Amino acid sequence: MTALPSGIHVPYPSLPVNQNNNMPMTLDLESLNRELANRHPADIVAWTLEQAKNPVLTTNFGPHEAAIIHLCASRKPDIPVVWIDSGYGTPATYRFAHQLIQRLDLNIRIYHPRYSRACREAIYGGIPDVDTPTHDAFTHDVKLEPFQRAMAEAKPDVWLTAIRKEQTAFRQNLDILTETQNGILRVAPVFYWSELDLEEYLVEHDLPIEDDYFDPTKVLGNRECGLHTSTSQT
Repeated sequence: MTALPSGIHVPYPSLPVNQNNNMPMTLDLESLNRELANRHPADIVAWTLEQAKNPVLTTNFGPHEAAIIHLCASRKPDIPVVWIDSGYGTPATYRFAHQLIQRLDLNIRIYHPRYSRACREAIYGGIPDVDTPTHDAFTHDVKLEPFQRAMAEAKPDVWLTAIRKEQTAFRQNLDILTETQNGILRVAPVFYWSELDLEEYLVEHDLPIEDDYFDPTKVLGNRECGLHTSTSQT
């Protein structure tokens, strides 16, 4: 993706907001996405945070997550950063998360499944095979339910996320701005960035990359965990 330099002011239209609940009303997402498509993610984040009443950023502390966290925290240091910690992360991921939380002084909000990994393994055994009803139930318990709890407590009008177009077949049909089933505006500032774009940003800002990462709800890198498929409008 060839993005325009960040810092150039473009008079994007303000997001119309429902004054009763701070949720965005009907938006012309197609026009907005066209306007944002060639913008640098830093500009998209800045524009988004200027409009949002109660934004939240979610992260899994995956390999390139330092980019979206840095983009958002640099603009709004106190933005709530939600991490759904399934309990199945690698030791490297937990060290990576701790490092970023401390370095960027994140307003971190950590959510766990209602049952610990040790409890689940004692009762049910290991991670179920993917694409089975058992794995679907596992995914609900360790990721989707904690996520739903986090969003219910945060009550955001805008949800920032690091999803990218090239990651999965499902995400090919999304865009920078999409509206969830609950009327939350989902914003993906790095949607059109490649891994190379992310790595260049991380190097430029001296941010870490941690490739030792495992998500038990995905298992395969190009597989959806259900978080975005379950919240997207059909």
